[in-house]
Amino acid sequence: MDEKNKGIISMLSSRSFWAFFGTGLIISVAYMDPGNWGTSISAGASYGYALLWAIWFSSGAAMLFQYISGKLGLAGHTIGGLVRSRWKSKALVAAYWLLAEITILATDLAEFLGIVVALNLLFGVPYLLGALISVVDVLLLLTLASRRFRALEHAFVIFVGVIGAGYVYELFITRPDASAVLAASFKPTLGADTALLVVGIIGATVMPHALFVHSWLMKSKARTKESRLLGKKTLLRFHTAEIVMALLVASFVNAAILIMSAAAFNANGISVATIDEAYRTLTPLFGPLASLVFAVALLSAGISSSITGTLAGQSIMETLTDFKLPVVARRIITRVINVVPVIIALYMGIEPLQILVLSQVVLSMMIPLPLIPLIYYASKKEIMGSLANRGITTAAAGVLALLIIALDAYLLYATFLPS
Repeated sequence: MDEKNKGIISMLSSRSFWAFFGTGLIISVAYMDPGNWGTSISAGASYGYALLWAIWFSSGAAMLFQYISGKLGLAGHTIGGLVRSRWKSKALVAAYWLLAEITILATDLAEFLGIVVALNLLFGVPYLLGALISVVDVLLLLTLASRRFRALEHAFVIFVGVIGAGYVYELFITRPDASAVLAASFKPTLGADTALLVVGIIGATVMPHALFVHSWLMKSKARTKESRLLGKKTLLRFHTAEIVMALLVASFVNAAILIMSAAAFNANGISVATIDEAYRTLTPLFGPLASLVFAVALLSAGISSSITGTLAGQSIMETLTDFKLPVVARRIITRVINVVPVIIALYMGIEPLQILVLSQVVLSMMIPLPLIPLIYYASKKEIMGSLANRGITTAAAGVLALLIIALDAYLLYATFLPS
């Protein structure tokens, strides 16, 4: 066994590493939230395995971007904090804050809908009542964990475990075509008919709010007594290992959702237009347990990702504004403001799956908002010190960012200027 492998095994068996581990899990649920369910179910049902490549591409990009965001936090900075301190125009910072809040609104549309739909499927709770319940349960969990943030990280182990186990079971019973899965993973396909879903998948995977909140959470963690004793070099190693492990789990869950949808619906010639249809169609095909597991995993995804969204809203308000509010009050305001669009959409009778897909497209359009400042500032030695990105890291992040922006532009072209 070479020294590198020995070092990895030593780190993974270290109590210090597992004491540090947790932030990556909070970030990872942003990558398997109900928005991912909406886009991946739609993609699998409509096009089979064909768009699986988009999940692997966006997951790889997300891993790099979250690594950089966490590293920014380790250096003692946040994206919002740097924008606020380094941009000269207060009006420009205010505009940036408003756009950042829009990303939280788009995120919460997906996350709240996941809880609302899951409560409806499991217990028959009406959508509007479910929206109100979803405000209370997320606030309750955050309040209970306010004095011991580590308890919240432990709760995420359960959430991620439920989601992951649920989809291991779904794949086992749907028996996907392994050769088709492999082929679709390495054969990118893109056309005017699939552009919306491809950009939706990217928007559901490379999450703007996750980039904002990761630097904020990691900055707080780097300030703890335990982290200061470890030193920045060790913290960076721990952070790198954590984000790779957590986002590998998230990417496999996202892929599993699409693969399940392709195997269960597309392969059987079944058109699925709603999450409710997906749930109810699983019962005659694979039995009631398949539907139950699907709904329970959806509820776990909705609750856990809503908590991450609430923390992201808190981080944006805290770093980009002068609002001085108690933590609980700030979270209540963030939740109430963010649930309003969900209630309006449900009251208008808009189909939740359609809202999910469109919300992810909005998120994809907003990716440059945190991404450009992140890549720029993380390359500056006067800001990052020894943690500044090397040229190759900055170049790789820049290329991926340009590809994502190009796909967004292609969607706009395909939507508004069809041939």
